[in-house]
Amino acid sequence: MLAGKGVAVLGVFVADLAFWTGRLPAMGETVMGREFKLGPGGKGSNQAIAARRAGAAVTFISKLGADAFGELARRTYRDEGISEEFIFESAETGTGAAAILVNEHSGDNAIVVAMGAVADLSVAEVEAAERAIADASVFATNLELPLALAERGLALAREHGVTTVLNPAPALALPDAVYPMVDFFTPNESEAAALAGVPVETPEQAAAAADIFLARGVGTAIVTLGERGVLFKDAAGAELIPSVDAGPVVDTTGAGDAFNGGFSVGLSEGLAPRDAARFGCAVAGLSV
Repeated sequence: MLAGKGVAVLGVFVADLAFWTGRLPAMGETVMGREFKLGPGGKGSNQAIAARRAGAAVTFISKLGADAFGELARRTYRDEGISEEFIFESAETGTGAAAILVNEHSGDNAIVVAMGAVADLSVAEVEAAERAIADASVFATNLELPLALAERGLALAREHGVTTVLNPAPALALPDAVYPMVDFFTPNESEAAALAGVPVETPEQAAAAADIFLARGVGTAIVTLGERGVLFKDAAGAELIPSVDAGPVVDTTGAGDAFNGGFSVGLSEGLAPRDAARFGCAVAGLSV
């Protein structure tokens, strides 16, 4: 692996429309909200921004509509310094969006996501971005995209000897052929439990789930455990890498994306994988 070649991220952008209210509405009911915010979201987009802010050159591979939300995304990437060369545009379908209703007292939320234009991203368009994948040190993707796209991106990275990171979120059953294409597999507790078919509530259980992923062919399994840190497991053994306390917690939203972005940057700069995971924990700690 050559250090410093940067990170290519294949993923989703959605515009997050968040509303805070005293209680969530029942079906058919209207309630008054206290606050509203519009901003960039989507796991792939979040991970790309985290990687760029952590210091890597980043190319984001995705698809947007020709609309105001698409312009919000492009403006965000211009401001962050993320390459837009392989962000495709749909003339027919609008940019994706998420409506997020938050109970301001309990923190409970209800979310509706419409993927929009990125659902029309094709395998051919992923293949058109082959150069960006081949030129990167690390290729990262997740499962918000149709599985066929993530599979093709992983296969292209494999063909070019590029390190691969798969964040299997949201969790869904994966073909056996996917696991051996993944150098670093980064589920959270619930995703690891769903994919491994075992409980994942303790570091010991996370290590057992990681063993299942290793047996399926991944190079290294990293189960993120929130405030406890991450369980790192490879052929050399398991290690609980603690989280980083960067101060009072303000908002844990996107902490997993921050970890994946920071971890990918650490790998791209030539850090040993466990040290890259420590760096990812530091990025996640700062993000919350």
